[in-house]
Formats: sequence, structure tokens, C-alpha cells
Amino acid sequence: MTTNIAVLVSGRGSNLQSIIDNIENGYIKSATISVVISDVEDAYALERAQKHGITDVFIDPSDFPNKHEYEREVLKVLEDNDVDLILLAGYMRLVGKDLIGAYRNRIINIHPALLPSFKGLHAQQQAFDYGVKVSGCTVHFVDEGMDTGPIIIQKCVPVFDTDTADDLAARILEQEHKIFSESVKLFVEGKLKVEGRIVVHT
Repeated sequence: MTTNIAVLVSGRGSNLQSIIDNIENGYIKSATISVVISDVEDAYALERAQKHGITDVFIDPSDFPNKHEYEREVLKVLEDNDVDLILLAGYMRLVGKDLIGAYRNRIINIHPALLPSFKGLHAQQQAFDYGVKVSGCTVHFVDEGMDTGPIIIQKCVPVFDTDTADDLAARILEQEHKIFSESVKLFVEGKLKVEGRIVVHT
């Protein structure tokens, strides 16, 4: 049975590309990206989808009176594409209760910090400014909070004295590409079980 994946994006889509590559090279088996949905019309991630023959959809949040109506439209696209799993790959909007309710424990996000530290935007810069010696990235299921859902995988990266914030961000991104695909692989293979706050790898 094939797992149909939707990827929600807002920007350049480098994590989307890593998922596409790992499906195409066979690392992630029995999965396909059915649709890429962006809330930004000129997001480069949409071009990445087009290059691989993946359905791409732009949904303009400003066309809707509120988040509820916007997410109803997103859900319609998800249903039309028989989506089983949603990935947030640089999607810059907080997911609302409509999407979470329909896809409980089936929405996965990648965050460029070691949660629960440095939630929200510009996490790499937050960590750099704080002076941490170790940073990293986190893949987690999405719940109603901001970057608060059960953690699937985390990866540490060192912070060097000579680093700039951009150096750190680039080092973190390398690991994001690895653990995001690993998490999708585990989900597709039925090897993730959520028990309260704990994600058990079966």
C-alpha cells in the first residue's frame, strides 16, 4: 500500500527536495508525494514540484475571511489527493485545529533547533545569539501548540567559536535533510507509535 504525502511549503523547499530525492532513490519506499501546497505564490518549492511532475497548488490565505475557511480549502485539496500524511517543510503558518483534527499524529514538522528550546521563527539565530555550544534540529508530530508536539528524532550539531549564524544554519540544514527523510521512512513503514508525549520506534 502506498502512502500519499502532501507537503506544505512557504519558501525555497530544500527539505521538500530531500524528500523527493529519497523517494526517487528508493530510500523511502511505498510512498509518493501527491501534492505540494504553498501559501506563497512564488515559492520556489512549487517549481521543484513541477520539475518532478508533482501536483502543485497555491492557496492564498488572503482569499479567505479566517483560518478556518482557509484550512477548509486546504483540507479539500488534501481529500482530493487522498493524502495520508502531511509534511510541513518550511511552512510558515501555525497549523489550526481543523487540519490537526483531521490528521492527528499524521502531520510532521521539521524545526531547526533542539526542542523545546528556541521555538518559533529564526530558531538558528536564536540559538546563536544565546551562545549555545550545541544546537541541532528536531522532527516532531504537530499538535495545537507552537513546536510542542511529540518528538520523533533529534540531531545535534556543534557550534564553533568561528561560526556565524549562517554557518550554523547551513550545518543544521544538512542534518534536517537526513532526519526528515528518516522520520518519513519510519512513518511509512509503520514504525512510529505515539504514547502520550513519547514517540516509540517499534
